[in-house]
Amino acid sequence: MTCIQLNGVAYRRPDRPVVVVCIDGGDPAYIEHGLRAGIIPNIERFMTEGFSEVADGTVPSFTCPNNMSLITGAPPSVHGISGNFYLDVATGEAVVMTGPELLLSRTILAEFADVGARVVSVTAKDKLRRQLGKDLDLSRGNVSFSSEFASRCTLADNGIENVLDLVGMPQPDMYSMDLSLFVLEAGVRLLDRDRPELMFLSLTDYIQHKHAPGDPVADEFYRRIDAVFGRLAASGATVALTADHGMNDKSRPDGSPNVIFLQDILDREFGAGDTRVICPITDAFVRHHGALGGFVRVWCRGGKATPQAIVALLSGMPGLAEVLDKDSACRRFDLPADREGDVVVIGDRDVVIGAGAADHDLSTLTDARLRSHGAVTEARVPFILNRPLNDDYRARAAAGLKSHQIFDFAINGTAA
Repeated sequence: MTCIQLNGVAYRRPDRPVVVVCIDGGDPAYIEHGLRAGIIPNIERFMTEGFSEVADGTVPSFTCPNNMSLITGAPPSVHGISGNFYLDVATGEAVVMTGPELLLSRTILAEFADVGARVVSVTAKDKLRRQLGKDLDLSRGNVSFSSEFASRCTLADNGIENVLDLVGMPQPDMYSMDLSLFVLEAGVRLLDRDRPELMFLSLTDYIQHKHAPGDPVADEFYRRIDAVFGRLAASGATVALTADHGMNDKSRPDGSPNVIFLQDILDREFGAGDTRVICPITDAFVRHHGALGGFVRVWCRGGKATPQAIVALLSGMPGLAEVLDKDSACRRFDLPADREGDVVVIGDRDVVIGAGAADHDLSTLTDARLRSHGAVTEARVPFILNRPLNDDYRARAAAGLKSHQIFDFAINGTAA
C-alpha cells in the first residue's frame, strides 16, 4: 500500500475520501452549547459513533500557525509559521508570514498529490491559500482556492474555474457567515464531482468573534455547518473536525475592550523606540478584532531595554498570564527561534494585548463585545471524527492529543 512520510509520520493511502475541516475560532464551548440545545445532530452523532476529545492546539492560538500545523502534522518549530507577522530584524520591518517561501515544511496534501492522489484545499481567506497549496501540482486535477477570491479562480492558479457556478452561491462578503459556508458547499460539490482522496476545508472566525455561544446568530451558523457535515459524511467520507483556536470574551463589564497597550508601557519605562511590540494576530481584516489578541512579541532595539529588564518589569502585572524570554517561549511552545521575539507576553483569559493605543482602531468594535484569541486559554480545540478509532490510536489518544495530529488520526487511526 502506498504511504507517504512527512515530519516523522507515515500516512497510509486512504481507502475512502478524508475531509478535514478547520472550524476557525471553533471553541469547544460552541460544541457544548450546541449539544445542549440540540442544534448539531450530525456532530453529536459523530461524537457518539466515532471519536471525540478536546486537543491542545498550537500556541500562539492564531489562524496561520495552527492551519500550518494541521496541514504539515507538525509544530511551528518544524514548519516555521508562528503568527501572521514577525519582525525582520535585518530591516526593522514587520513581515507578513503568509508567503509560501516562509513555510519550511512540505504539506500532507502536496506529498499525497505527488504519489498520484487527488487532493483539494479550500480556505475562506486567501491569506492561507498560497501556503496550503504550496508545491501542489494543479495541472493534475488538484484544487486550491479561497472563497475570498472564488470569482477569480483560474485553472493555472487554482486548478479550477467557474467556481461560483459550481457552488451555486454568489461571491460572499468577507464579513459574513457565507464566507465559511461557501467553503463547505464547495467541499460538498467537489467531493461529489471529483471524489478527491484528501480534502482540507478551512473556515473563518468572523461569527465567533462577534457572537458568543448561545447567541442566535452563532446558533444559526452552527446549525448550517452541522448540516453540511452531515452531507459530507453521507457521501462516505471520513470527516474530521477541529479548530485553529478557541475564542474568549475580552471586554470589561461596561463592554469596552479589556486592553493592555504594551508598547505605551514599555515606551514610558525605556523610552520611545527602544522596543518594538508586534501583534501577530494582525492581518488584512481586523474589523472584528482590532488587531488585539492574547499573545504579542517584543523586540529589543539595542538601547536601555533588555529581555531580562522587560521580563522583570512585566512579570506579575495584572492581566498578564506569562512573560517569557525567547528561549523559554521556544521551549514551552515549540516555536522557531529565528522568528521569535526577545520577549513573549501572554494575556489572561479576559485580556487582550495591543501595541500602542494609537496603533489600534477600536471604532469597529462598538457593535459587539470584543471576543478574541491568541493566548494559552484559547488553545484548546475540538478533535472529532465521524468514525471510531482503532485500538492503537485509542491508546495514543488517551495519552494526550495535539490538534496537528488530525490528519494522522483521520487517515491512519480509522483504518482497520
